[in-house]
Amino acid sequence: MRRLDLRTTLTLFTFMAIFAMATRAVVDTDLYWHLTTGRYIVETRTVPMADPFSSTMLGKPWVVIFWLAQVVLYVVYQAAGLAGLSLLVAALVTLTLIFVWKQLSGPIFLRALIVLLAAAVSGPVWTARPHLITYLLTAVVAYLLFLYKWKQIDRLWVVPLLFIVWVNTHGGYIAGFMLLGAFIVGEGLSNLVHATGSEIVSWRRLRKVLIISVISGAVLLINPHTINAILLPLKTVGLQTLQASIDEWASPNFHQLFQQPFIWMLLLTLVVVGWSGRRLDVTDAITLVVFAYISFLARRNIGLFALICAPILSRHAAAWWEKSRWGQRQLSPGKSIANLLILILVGCAMILKILLPLSPVVQQQADRAALPIGAADWIMQHRPAGMMFNGYNLGGYLLWRLWPDYPVYVDGRTDLYDDAFLREYQAVINTAPGFEGVFDRQNVGFIVIEKSAPLAVWLAQSDRWRLAYEDDRTVIYTKPSGT
Repeated sequence: MRRLDLRTTLTLFTFMAIFAMATRAVVDTDLYWHLTTGRYIVETRTVPMADPFSSTMLGKPWVVIFWLAQVVLYVVYQAAGLAGLSLLVAALVTLTLIFVWKQLSGPIFLRALIVLLAAAVSGPVWTARPHLITYLLTAVVAYLLFLYKWKQIDRLWVVPLLFIVWVNTHGGYIAGFMLLGAFIVGEGLSNLVHATGSEIVSWRRLRKVLIISVISGAVLLINPHTINAILLPLKTVGLQTLQASIDEWASPNFHQLFQQPFIWMLLLTLVVVGWSGRRLDVTDAITLVVFAYISFLARRNIGLFALICAPILSRHAAAWWEKSRWGQRQLSPGKSIANLLILILVGCAMILKILLPLSPVVQQQADRAALPIGAADWIMQHRPAGMMFNGYNLGGYLLWRLWPDYPVYVDGRTDLYDDAFLREYQAVINTAPGFEGVFDRQNVGFIVIEKSAPLAVWLAQSDRWRLAYEDDRTVIYTKPSGT
């Protein structure tokens, strides 16, 4: 039997902690339009090419780039419910950080601290949605490039296969091309300035990375929507309304504590690079700048930054550690029995942490606090007449509960709703002059919105609408007959 030394104990402890951190109650309204689409695909055995779910975009061409991930989410949900999705998230997060761990340098405790810091930075993006595939595949591509550059191990043939999966699960495959592009530019510059070191990729080997990148671009066409799937991320990023009104597309707000680990990690990396005495690799520098830049533009990219930054930080932290007086000390191997006992105790604590959010009671409390469950129940029971107008953040769950009886007015499918429509929606929510005409044009019979919306205040004072339902966060207004 292999001895359970301190290195093994720390490694197991680190990933047990990460799995426990990532096991959470599943609360995300966008999850539900993904589940609805997955259900549609499973039941009809077709990927929709036009919108079947909304009253406002019905029949409009719709590029379902997430289809494969949506099927997986729905199948897991059908088999194991929200608890199954919670465990799926934890498994994907843990697997992602294992690929990061494989790229880290230095003694075991430094690697453990750095990967846990990366987990803290990326934690806000750990939700049951297809973007976790981008999170995982970014780490895998980074690992394959790490092997090619730092270990002279060639596994690049896997990269195009990853992009085939990527383009059928999430539009974040652009992150993969950012990695490849930064690698090509960085190694090209290193060769031009005649940088030395065994890790510098020669022109001949760099040519293969370029060829693999071209092939990866070509295989993106292997999806139900061909070229439209490739263009979709560019269209989404260009939506001005998206950037202005959706939190995850906004720049980080460092007044919120949960967003601060990003800036901690970035500043720590800069300090350690300065202290280490090790030359900053050109490719590392370019990659760090690119992913820090996109993270400052949109906080949804912070998780990707953590994956890319951790190996760079570890290389310089290891160099600094070796120069310090602590670096001369040997790590005590410890005793197998003591390590086993520690691991058992920690394992029991982690199991309790994992089981708590999987509890149906905890999940129900989280659902009630975040989702319009009561509003959906009221609609199904009372069957109000006319089309529904709903708040953007309520649309995903209402779609899951009410379709096909009630199509939604808007939901989280930002790629489907263009800037003009979303601006009009914002005008209605904020009661801009003339907004009432939208209700008449769309034959709106009832309105489901958050109590905090300006429209809710206006409706409370209107003679044309009657309050039919109210809870702590949601209200429903209906039109009295004859108005």
